[in-house]
Amino acid sequence: MPTAREALLNAALAALAELPWTAVRMVDVAGAAGVSRQTLYNEFGSKEGLARALVRREADAYLHGVERALRTGPDAASRLVSVAEWTVTAAAGRPLLRALLTGCWGERLPAPRPAPVRSRVLAGTPAQRRADAGPPTPGELLAAVRDRSRTVLGRDGAGPGEEACELAVRLALSYVVAPGAGEARGLGAMLRQALSATNPTAADR
Repeated sequence: MPTAREALLNAALAALAELPWTAVRMVDVAGAAGVSRQTLYNEFGSKEGLARALVRREADAYLHGVERALRTGPDAASRLVSVAEWTVTAAAGRPLLRALLTGCWGERLPAPRPAPVRSRVLAGTPAQRRADAGPPTPGELLAAVRDRSRTVLGRDGAGPGEEACELAVRLALSYVVAPGAGEARGLGAMLRQALSATNPTAADR
């Protein structure tokens, strides 16, 4: 059973699928989650705090998916392909993730800014204090994926270099920004070819 915080975030995300963020009302989010409006304010402090938490959760979910993808496949190239394909397919169905990856925030979406220092101190939960730092930029997300890829794939001593990991993410982001027919179709083959061209041994690992 989800916690009150998770229920509220789920309700806010469901509301966002139907309404622009400016039209989402805190009282409706609380009612849909089955909690009081005071509980909502205790958790997030304000609508802006709810927005920050919603976007932070989306970023965390994406990075967890990256870590799962990094354990899928027999070799480093296959796992980087999995990361790229996960990035494209996840972003296709999740507007918040697409905005995080590209930095393009439509008017229907919350585009939260970091909280003032004082409200961070007053935040009621450790999770909200983390969210109050603000969402990661596209560059920060790319760096996180690159670094996690190097860490996970390098544990056997034969992982790809930093350039190969960054190439996989940047190629995936090009599909997110300008998807082609079938979106991720052909991405794997293109990425393998690119990895082979930049580092022939990495593509075979």
